[in-house]
Amino acid sequence: MREMTPREVVAELDAHIIGQDAAKRAVAIAIRNRWRWRQLDAVIRKEVTPKNIIMIGPTGVGKTEITRRLATLTGAPFIKIEATKYTEVGYYGRDVESMVRDLVEASIKLVETSKRIEVEEEAARRVEDRLVDLMAPLTPEWDSASTDEENADESADRHARTQEKFRKKLRAGELEERVVELQIETRNSPVQMFSNMGMEQMDVDFQSMFEKIVPKQSQERTVKVSDARKILLEQEIENLLDKDAVNEEAIALAEDTGIIFVDEIDKICSGEGGSSQADVSRQGVQRDLLPIVEGTNVQTRYGTVNTSHILFIAAGAFHRSKPSDLMPELQGRFPIRVELTDLTRDDFIRILTEPTSSLTKQYEALLATDNIKLQFSKDGLEAMADIAYQVNQSTQNIGARRLHTIMERLLEEISFEAPDMKKTTIKINAAYVQDKLKEVVENEDLSRFIL
Repeated sequence: MREMTPREVVAELDAHIIGQDAAKRAVAIAIRNRWRWRQLDAVIRKEVTPKNIIMIGPTGVGKTEITRRLATLTGAPFIKIEATKYTEVGYYGRDVESMVRDLVEASIKLVETSKRIEVEEEAARRVEDRLVDLMAPLTPEWDSASTDEENADESADRHARTQEKFRKKLRAGELEERVVELQIETRNSPVQMFSNMGMEQMDVDFQSMFEKIVPKQSQERTVKVSDARKILLEQEIENLLDKDAVNEEAIALAEDTGIIFVDEIDKICSGEGGSSQADVSRQGVQRDLLPIVEGTNVQTRYGTVNTSHILFIAAGAFHRSKPSDLMPELQGRFPIRVELTDLTRDDFIRILTEPTSSLTKQYEALLATDNIKLQFSKDGLEAMADIAYQVNQSTQNIGARRLHTIMERLLEEISFEAPDMKKTTIKINAAYVQDKLKEVVENEDLSRFIL
């Protein structure tokens, strides 16, 4: 886990996301509070819980991107889920507890990645030994047991010298095209035993049980040394990893630093008029979500996970509802509320140019592979921003995602013709943008479907 100050977190987020300063500050403080919590005395630590956040704002303004970038910055296990995927326990569909199991899976991958780096050097050494043994095996001709005592030492020395020659050639890369025979363990494809999505954990447990009972099968494959090295490296890393230690560390990581981003939480608010009748995909999900957010123990295939200190960040547009339509108990578990603002024309210009991997830089890099150099002029960028803002106002407001649609439409012809064109430079100025998009923008019905 990286230790970052709120100011550092905001600065990192600013490199990728334009505006939304209030949301950035809120998540930066929340992450710093995670670090502060880990410094506390064990007695008071039990009393301090994360201050969960609700982000309120239209689609495409950066809610998901802020949270995703945040998890990447800190190295925390992170999952994004849609609240509408879940149903009340006992009904067809995924139960809410499965989000915690998904978080643990993400945590397992993070821990395995770091552990792989630790054992990679030893694994590479073992791979070299196995490759040498494959190319210069200890056959009866070399085996000292098959010779008389007088020649035993000489035979062993000859075999050692032969292996050393192969080792030197391997290290020099002279044997990469040579063919060797490997015994590779075949993995049986998982069998789905339960169709109900809420029972996927039981499905996995049965699969694990069968894997232990059914004997492992292997097949012989003839591969080049270059390919054999990759296969053997994976095998050796797998053998060197302590699965129990990985699982234990992953559970602790998920409990102390995990982030669950619950998108579309507004879709599980009560219907208009505040109807109190049971709804398995709304009220029922809220009731099931409450104990997870408050703190409970969830059983996973890797062990029990306590959710008391997992950080939950919820998000929703709240067009037809408001946060107060959520269950009062659930509202209380999301004390921090941040409103994200609509994107302006100037925001669109900044989005096109300022981020380290802005859309314009992405398309420049993509078309450069076909020897096409794109040059975006200032008036061309302004024209694209004007169109994005205008179409968002006249049709559905989808935020920055509108720029993706406009860029694809604008560069469609160039992208298609690029492989057949000679090396050239194409300037994207206001005249070019108007020429390609004017007809679509002026026809509102057309722009509704195309842009």
